[in-house]
Amino acid sequence: MRYSLKERSILVTDPSETLAFDQTRLDKVRALREKGVDLYPPTFERKDTIADIRTKFAEITHDKSEESVATAGRLYIIRNHGKTIFADLGDESGRIQLYLRKADLGDEAFGFFNQYIERGDFIGVTGHVFRTKLGEITIWVDTITLLSKAVCPLPEKFHGLTDVEKRYRQRYVDLIVNEESRQGFRDRSRILSSIRRFLADRDFLEFETPILQPVYGGANARPFTTFHNCLGQKLFLRIAPELYLKRLVVGGFERVFEIARNFRNEDIDTHHNPEFTMVEIYWAYHDVYDMMDLTEDFLATLVQEIHGSQEIKFEDTTISFKKPLRRLSMADAVKEYAGIDIFAHTVDELRALAVQNRLKDADKPRTQRELLVYFFENMVEDKLVQPTFIFDFPVENSPLAKRHREKEGFTERFELFIYGMEIANGFSELNDPLDQKERFEAQDKKRQLGDLEAQMIDYDYINALGYGMPPTGGVGIGIDRLVMLLTGNNSIKEVILFPSMKSMQAEGDDDGKQNQSDKQKSNNPRFEDLDLMDNEGKDKQNQPDKQKSNNPKFEDSIE
Repeated sequence: MRYSLKERSILVTDPSETLAFDQTRLDKVRALREKGVDLYPPTFERKDTIADIRTKFAEITHDKSEESVATAGRLYIIRNHGKTIFADLGDESGRIQLYLRKADLGDEAFGFFNQYIERGDFIGVTGHVFRTKLGEITIWVDTITLLSKAVCPLPEKFHGLTDVEKRYRQRYVDLIVNEESRQGFRDRSRILSSIRRFLADRDFLEFETPILQPVYGGANARPFTTFHNCLGQKLFLRIAPELYLKRLVVGGFERVFEIARNFRNEDIDTHHNPEFTMVEIYWAYHDVYDMMDLTEDFLATLVQEIHGSQEIKFEDTTISFKKPLRRLSMADAVKEYAGIDIFAHTVDELRALAVQNRLKDADKPRTQRELLVYFFENMVEDKLVQPTFIFDFPVENSPLAKRHREKEGFTERFELFIYGMEIANGFSELNDPLDQKERFEAQDKKRQLGDLEAQMIDYDYINALGYGMPPTGGVGIGIDRLVMLLTGNNSIKEVILFPSMKSMQAEGDDDGKQNQSDKQKSNNPRFEDLDLMDNEGKDKQNQPDKQKSNNPKFEDSIE
């Protein structure tokens, strides 16, 4: 049986009930402590990683190596054959087979392993390397050291962790058993390194700006709020680093960037997480068109480094990052993809077209320019599959962008869309302090009227502009969505290690207790064990870990 998120949120009222400790394992811990065994020693002298061993002994034969090895890791599979045991040991670099023989280890050490060591435990081993008749590089174990006793059992060995919500809630378990997940986060780390290298090679300096801010700004979004006890002051978690980075440009730094954690108190879906990562870049004496060029170079370089090609496969679609990327004005995009020439119609005619297309809230936009954005968001965005720059945004929804040098009522702003997702947002930055003050005041009026995403007036930022900021181009690029594309994941939760999830019960939250009285308690096992149940509800968790496999490799032989 599976539970919805809403149902799961009320299953546990005592946080300790989320512990997946296994009683059999706890009994072994107690027995070992009574024997004086150190279950969690402070260190182990690991001389070789598993990858080092596999590389060094790639040509090993059936004969044992003269040179000994010392390695350590987690036990993933144990196969007991009476007086011999085969096991799979893994570390971050890979896995290797172990061979333990009672005649070599002696009754005490062999019995200790047989009785107390289980899947999930960390051990250190020394021994010699050889190749089995089936061709598997294997360590013939001389000594064993228990390094960390696991009291939570791993998911069922051959099917891994398939409960998607548990993979997100307990990412540590996901990383233990799913190599694909580990590889995805290795790729994310490589992507971040590539971004820093790309910008450093072009003389950009990386800075860190405040996360706790007295005034939030830099984007239209609803903030998280907190309170600083010492200052006696309400603060906001930043929604963007933009206004602080542009203060640095005012101060004389001409090429700046930040890889920033941002926080927006908004909906959660496959493309949005309240806590997310982006890189923001500002470049003095450049404009919106230069920032489009920079973004093109940025993506082409990154995709080439990660994939070795200018093309990637996402779901069933080939996406090309070959330059130049397509560029369309917003008005032309609406004309091409929605078949509507915005400025050839009156506001009333456009609202009627919205009704014909079954679009909601058509009465809210008040001008042709606002309806341009409305039709673009509702009828165009999801059709932009190949990388496409959309430029010329109305001034009404671009409070930080410079007014267009030629088109009245528009700004020098672009957004980059790939596979229907907004990936980047860039401007010729507004540096007129009087114009900025008016734009902030217009935003604040919207906020006072109930627009929770409208921006506050940041008087200190206006004051900074008053000291003069050179013509500057800026762009923000969403790293999480970019990682989704480059790793082939269609959910943002797959590329964030610890995505935001509804707590089983938040501290001080009595909703669970209230709801518990309204619902009958379930007799089913708590959710941690659901993926260990077969279709008939039989408990697999307490079955012996040392089961024989039907896979021939697991019945390996040294004879």
